[in-house]
Amino acid sequence: MNPRQRISQLTEEIRDHIFKYHVLDNPSITDAQFDALMKELIELEKAHPELRQSDSPTLGIGGGFATTFEQVDHLEKMMSLDNEFDHDELNTWFDRVEKDAPNANWLCELKIDGLAINLRYEKGILTKALTRGNGTTGEDVTLNVKTIKDLPHQLKESKSAKVPDLIEVRGEVYFPIAAFIKLNKSLEESGKPTFANPRNAAAGSLRQKDPRVTASRPLSVLVHGIGATAVQFEHQSEAYQFLKGLGLPTSPHFKVLDTKAEVIKYIEKFQKLRHELEHEIDGVVIKVDQIDLQRKLGVTSRAPKWAIAFKYPPEEVVTKLLDIKVSVGRTGRVTPFAVMEPVVVAGSTVTHATLHNSQEVERKG
Repeated sequence: MNPRQRISQLTEEIRDHIFKYHVLDNPSITDAQFDALMKELIELEKAHPELRQSDSPTLGIGGGFATTFEQVDHLEKMMSLDNEFDHDELNTWFDRVEKDAPNANWLCELKIDGLAINLRYEKGILTKALTRGNGTTGEDVTLNVKTIKDLPHQLKESKSAKVPDLIEVRGEVYFPIAAFIKLNKSLEESGKPTFANPRNAAAGSLRQKDPRVTASRPLSVLVHGIGATAVQFEHQSEAYQFLKGLGLPTSPHFKVLDTKAEVIKYIEKFQKLRHELEHEIDGVVIKVDQIDLQRKLGVTSRAPKWAIAFKYPPEEVVTKLLDIKVSVGRTGRVTPFAVMEPVVVAGSTVTHATLHNSQEVERKG
């Protein structure tokens, strides 16, 4: 298969997986498998930039919309993050950032595996809650978000934070692991389909047409960023303290570090603790703490250059192959997939895995 054909194949396959993940909340492959497909497409597009499609998934943010919610624009674009998967890639990113920002400090935080949310507060009152959508426009899930118990509908004044006239707060809605296990057990006992993982449970619960169903699900939220506002900060960490001062739920695990060695220790620490936390994580987010350096470094079409997500390697497990079947895509392309005994991998119950077709096996030797 030549590069043009492989890029076209990957583009179609990734779009299909994005739709299943972001819109249907029903992924058919693991996050690690998706990341591998995306990484292959990025590398092919770098080697053959003339073959990159104008609407390539490597240029986009998010994954579209469900049809059951009104679409509303964000006041400020809600970006995604680029990913790195090993320490060599991470060191390359560090070198690139330090070339333009030699005095950077690093804010490290856990990458929660949940659903990105944008909360708009006007005069301290929660007026809109939007999913990320395509980064410019999101789904209005305000009524459902207001059922989350630890999220304030009205911001509070404190010594460290004065309530602004307008502020967009970015965060992550997630399903606590203990609550997820309890929910799946009750669904199974009722003869209803269970959720594959906590992220799907969070997304599926938040996208209910009836907010009363969302209210019955013990969702939580943590905030970690700011969009449109007139409030100015010198450091990202100051913004986090400001959000905490307003009464918003922030993570106790974020930390500002001075050196790359300290960042690596932080990454390794939480890789060991990842299954002891109350929520699922799939890595660590590293940000330049100084706002002036963030502005200097700038952004791409989809992600800031001053932040990166370091993804933990996928877990490996053994299961039994039950069958090999095929699926037919919208263009008629046939893709084989494995049917396996259900197995839990990184918090997700996996029963199917995409397989390579004969051309792909031949291409990879």
